[in-house]
Amino acid sequence: MTKSPRRAFVAANWKMHGTRWMVLDYATDWPEVPAEVDVVLCPPWGYLDRVRSVLDGKGIRFGVQHTAIEPRGAFTGEHAAEMAGDLGAAFAIVGHSERRRLFGETDEVVAGKFAAALRAGLTPILCVGEVLDERRQGAAETVVATQLDAVMDQCGAPMLAGCVIAYEPVWAIGTGETATPAEAQEMHAAIRAKLVREGVELADTVRIVYGGSVKATNAQELFAEPDIDGALVGGASLDAVEFAEICCAAA
Repeated sequence: MTKSPRRAFVAANWKMHGTRWMVLDYATDWPEVPAEVDVVLCPPWGYLDRVRSVLDGKGIRFGVQHTAIEPRGAFTGEHAAEMAGDLGAAFAIVGHSERRRLFGETDEVVAGKFAAALRAGLTPILCVGEVLDERRQGAAETVVATQLDAVMDQCGAPMLAGCVIAYEPVWAIGTGETATPAEAQEMHAAIRAKLVREGVELADTVRIVYGGSVKATNAQELFAEPDIDGALVGGASLDAVEFAEICCAAA
């Protein structure tokens, strides 16, 4: 199998972790990584400005883990995508399985947040994936296709050309379980084939990354697959050295 020329993409999702001191230590520990990979760090909203201020210029771009659909208004506790851009973010994670499961974000809500990211000039990192029962029932590809359809129905298929798609099998997130490289490749190829069928322009250039207990020890094997263009990394991204090793593996 020949690896595609798509530029590697690795994003860190810190989830609800971090302190001021962790941010400083992270910046101190962060090594130089190859310029051939796009590296994005998505800390909690409260640390975005601090993270950007200490890591700016180190080959990292920044994103947020979620946004509101609305651009402004009386929505206590929410953050607009436009605010993320104002703080220096260029990306927004949309539809992470924890947002879907814990906060009741439906496919329609996810599509609205995808549209909000585009409206604010952010690149969406669109998360799709199935739970274990759906995979056991042979419905994994159908579930993922339905999640993609919701975005295309609301935003139009052409809008997927400018995003990053993260396939995250829900059963492999934070569990220590990881889809085999062959399983991940199969779904990545199915997603790309769907983009082609839907007429997404330059579908072969859309980056599709894997998210699901990616670590330095398994990254190289995953990234060797032709349609796996990088990773959305959770727990392992909290360690600057290990996250940098994953970035190097992608490059």
